[in-house]
Amino acid sequence: MKSLWKITLILFVLAGCQSPKQKKVSSVELENEIEMIQPKSALLSGLSAAICYSGFRSGQHPDRGNGAVNPSYDEILEDLHILSKNNMYQLIRLYDSGVNTQMVLNVIKENKIDIKVLLGIWLDAELSAHETCEWLSEPIPQDELDQNKKKNLTEIANGIKLANAYPEIICAVNVGNECLVDWNDHKVSPDTIISYVNHVKSQISQPVTVADNYKWWADHGTELANVVDFVSIHVYPVWEGKDMDEGIVYTVENVKEVQSALPGSKIVITEAGWASVASEFGERASEEKQKQYYNWIMEWSKENNITTFFFEAFDEDWKGNPDNSLGAEKHWGIFTVDRKPKKVMKGIYPEL
Repeated sequence: MKSLWKITLILFVLAGCQSPKQKKVSSVELENEIEMIQPKSALLSGLSAAICYSGFRSGQHPDRGNGAVNPSYDEILEDLHILSKNNMYQLIRLYDSGVNTQMVLNVIKENKIDIKVLLGIWLDAELSAHETCEWLSEPIPQDELDQNKKKNLTEIANGIKLANAYPEIICAVNVGNECLVDWNDHKVSPDTIISYVNHVKSQISQPVTVADNYKWWADHGTELANVVDFVSIHVYPVWEGKDMDEGIVYTVENVKEVQSALPGSKIVITEAGWASVASEFGERASEEKQKQYYNWIMEWSKENNITTFFFEAFDEDWKGNPDNSLGAEKHWGIFTVDRKPKKVMKGIYPEL
C-alpha cells in the first residue's frame, strides 16, 4: 500500500514534467491528488473537523493527589459556546468519565448545544514502565498498581453509565489514552485493553475504540484492530523533530503506515496538533506554523474522509513543569488559557 502510494506520487511528478503547460504542483498538492483514503461512512458522526477539549483554566487542574479543581458550569458553557459558534465544531473529545466530564455532558444536554462527544475512559498504570519511560525514576509499587486496577474498573463502569445515559450526545467511547506505548507512565497490557474493550462493547450501543500513537498501531496493533470498531491514532510530527516543511508530508506517511499495516480498518486521528510556543521545539513552534498545520490537516482530512481531532481547544497551563512557562505541554491550544484566539482562529473569532 505504501509503495503504491509512492509510485502514484512519482507518476504525478513525471506527468508534470512531460506536460510543460501543466501548472506546477507542490508535494502537498500531490498528496491531495491521491484517491480518497476512506469512504465517507468512516467519518465519526459524519464529520471530519473535531477538537480535543479540556476546560481547565489557570488555577484549575484534574486530581493530582489532593483533589481536582474543576471548571464551573458557566465556564464550561462559555467554552462550548465558543467552540460551537457557527457550527465550527460539532464534535469534541473528552478524556475521562469523571465529574468534570459529567458536567460537560449536562451542559450540552441542558442547553441543547449541537455538539457530539467522543467519550474517554481514562486508564492508570497497571504495569510499571520505569525501564522505558524517562520520567519514571523507579518502579511503580505493586500496591499502587493494584489500586489503579480497581480505579480503572470503576472508571470503566462510569464510562458505561455515561454512554447509556447520554446516547444522543456520546457518539463513541475511547478506552485508554496512550497507555500501550512503552514511553508513557500509565501502561496497560494489550491483552487487558482487549478485555476492557470487549466488556465495554457488550454494555453499550456506541462504537468503541482505543487511542494511541500511530507507530504502536502500525507495529503492534493487528490483534486490537480486530476488536475495536475503528482505529484511533495520534500524529505529532513536531514531537518527532519535524519542522513545517517536513511535518505535512510526514503526517500523511504516518497515516499511510497505519493503513498499510491494518488494511480494512477505519482510521480516526484522535490527536494531531502543533504547539504555538515550546522551549523544547525552539523556532519550530509558533502561532504561524500552528495555523499552517491546522489549515492543512483540516482540509486534507475533509478531502480524505478522516475525522481529525485537533489538539487542542484551549491552552492548559497546569500541565508540564510548573517552573517552565514556555513548556510545550502548556501551549497546544488554538485559544489561550484566557480564551483569546491565536492566529489560527483570529479571523473566525474577531470579537474575543
